[in-house]
Amino acid sequence: MKTATFQNQPITLDQLDRDQYQKIFLAGKNGKLYCPSCNEMVRMFLGIDRSPYFFHVHSPEKHCLEPEPTVIIVNTQTQSYTNQNGFNIPKGRTITSGQPKRSEPFKPAKPLEYTVPFKQTTGGRYKDHSPYLQKLATNKVVLDENQAAAVSETVGSLLVLAGAGSGKTRVLTVRTAYMIDVQHINPGTIMLVTFTSKAAAEMKKRLLSYPHMTRDKINQLVTGTFHSIFYRILMFHDAINWSSNKLLKKEWQRDKILKEAGKELDLSEKEFAYDLALQQIGLWKNSLLMPSEVKPTSVWEEKTAFLYKKYEEYKHQEGLFDFDDMLIGCYQLLSSSPSLLEHYQNRFHYFLIDEFQDINKVQYELIKLLAGKHKNVCAVGDDDQAIYSFRGSDPSYLLEFEKDFPYAKMVTLNQNYRSSHEIVVAANQMIAVNKIRRTKKMQAQFSAGELPLLFFPYDEEEEATMIVTDIQGKIAQGANPSDFAILYRTNASSRAVFERLTVSNLPFKIDLDAEAFYDRYIVRSALSFLKASINEDDTQALSDILPLLFVKQTVLKELKAQCILKDCSLLAALSQITTKHAFQEKKLKNAVSIIRGLKHLSPLIAIEKIEKDIGFLEFLKKRGNESSKLEKGSDDLKDLKVAAKSFTTIETLLAHAEHMSASTVEIKNLSKHFTEAISLSTIHRAKGLEYQTVYIIGAVDGSLPHDFALDTFRNGDFSALEEERRLFYVAMTRAKEMLYISIPDNRRGKSVNQSRFIAPLTKKKK
Repeated sequence: MKTATFQNQPITLDQLDRDQYQKIFLAGKNGKLYCPSCNEMVRMFLGIDRSPYFFHVHSPEKHCLEPEPTVIIVNTQTQSYTNQNGFNIPKGRTITSGQPKRSEPFKPAKPLEYTVPFKQTTGGRYKDHSPYLQKLATNKVVLDENQAAAVSETVGSLLVLAGAGSGKTRVLTVRTAYMIDVQHINPGTIMLVTFTSKAAAEMKKRLLSYPHMTRDKINQLVTGTFHSIFYRILMFHDAINWSSNKLLKKEWQRDKILKEAGKELDLSEKEFAYDLALQQIGLWKNSLLMPSEVKPTSVWEEKTAFLYKKYEEYKHQEGLFDFDDMLIGCYQLLSSSPSLLEHYQNRFHYFLIDEFQDINKVQYELIKLLAGKHKNVCAVGDDDQAIYSFRGSDPSYLLEFEKDFPYAKMVTLNQNYRSSHEIVVAANQMIAVNKIRRTKKMQAQFSAGELPLLFFPYDEEEEATMIVTDIQGKIAQGANPSDFAILYRTNASSRAVFERLTVSNLPFKIDLDAEAFYDRYIVRSALSFLKASINEDDTQALSDILPLLFVKQTVLKELKAQCILKDCSLLAALSQITTKHAFQEKKLKNAVSIIRGLKHLSPLIAIEKIEKDIGFLEFLKKRGNESSKLEKGSDDLKDLKVAAKSFTTIETLLAHAEHMSASTVEIKNLSKHFTEAISLSTIHRAKGLEYQTVYIIGAVDGSLPHDFALDTFRNGDFSALEEERRLFYVAMTRAKEMLYISIPDNRRGKSVNQSRFIAPLTKKKK
């Protein structure tokens, strides 16, 4: 059915403005749509695999005779609305006959078509294995030819290029077992380094399942993360100075030190982005740049470099250290003591390093030092999955491995055992555009018979609805919630899909460190203006907006005193405070007048007044986190305006924001106990994981690739853009059988272009 009755008037999907689809979908969900023939309730299907249509709620298979499409909802600019469950639905629209006004027609999903044939292979299974590998095969641990080569090449240095889904964990563990059981290498001379404690535990567990591998042998191995291994060395030689009770474990502890130092520069705790300063300091430290060696490139970096200097001075004075110091301290210890370095060079003969593309400078220098004598380094990684430059990771160590290990051999694991042929071919085509990479072409082991799909929602709201509708349909047909992952570039991009899932009754989980959208600093600050307009004595709201009005927090005490003395509200007291500058007093009086008037406006118009008339944009330009490449405050404000469009009153928006913040806490708590749940995750967090079906959202320029990468590309630096393409590759290769890529027409209220990463996927290759 293409026609339904809404507010006693017929509407036809083919004639409906595209920006109204989401509102009509919600009207149906709230029981406000009816069949024009039988008058039963209908709903709107808004999914991925079929064009939108109306269906009967109680009898979906029922088909009624539809009337001629002669009417359409138009004249949206002068429309009033009615509120339904916090969302505004068109009310009392002007109904006209004749030719409809159209925005964007609905575009059906488009499969990625190419002509690369699938050839059934055994993954290059290698039959002439050693007796040990043959014995492993009887236990269903089978290696292909390249994997077997990576296992048995144990003399000298080896670079293992392990493409996505190529079984690198199997190679690392079998290689370790092979060295111990076949080559009789002392396990105590082997160092196995991983990037997470979870990965280290998984490798030990696998080793235990192999023939002749006893717990005693495995315990002799030196395994763990860089931090855990090198901290043990520090503790052994200098336990007093490196005692765990001197470790700054919590971010708030480090944050407190920076904020104390920031007082010397008169930096406001609410205006300056201390969290980003801590991240920048970590980047400098992992790059072995001491405070005296930092060369700031902006005013923000100058301030951060000052804080870095004060931070290090404070730690030295108090005898404290942080996680980054564990590696720097060990590097300095070994570099300054030749005899100690020689001791460890004699102790460790073999190094196996996982995720080598993610290694940073201090980690690389430590391995170079320890492996300087025997040079038996087995580095396993994939430069196509190097996505952590913001943490100091540098894929050039993998790309230029032969510089420091000139006699190194190389093995490429090019069989993908995770993803379908259709997904692997698409991923190959996309990543091949990168200029700086080790050439490799992955081969799949099976064909799913399903081509990856591009789909084209109108905006973020419709994107979320289409995905949740699609998942609901698949689960109804027998799929498990844990089969699905929804991946995005930044946490802020997950707002709409989080909100849609929250009201869907589908189980889902989110990253435990993901911040609720409405708790983000800029969003919370904007909402504080709305709260103050509703309640002029809201102390927290007034406290939150003072920095945005360029007023110090110390003024809050004066405001409280004034409202008692003059028997007025806190907001009224704000208009009466005196400052050293007459123009500032005038601006405050004007701001108070504007804030009071906000409660009479729609949420969207109110936020626009906060943005322009009160000077929020001016604040954002001056605030420290505008220097952040990924999380610009102005973007948060744009996202909030998109969310605000769905609400008719400030009260309903504020209630919704509070509900979503509480839901985030609840979902995080439930996530710990979920065994079957849809995964919502940033692409960075999803690396190393796999799912039957993956949805990549926001595949448009400005989102993926991110704006910052496009900016640096325009200035002649393509490294950030190449990393964004690698990020897209990582997202694609999380999918095992089905991949959906969303290309919305609009983002943050503006028309956008599809991601430039899509172009290689739509070109037919032979």
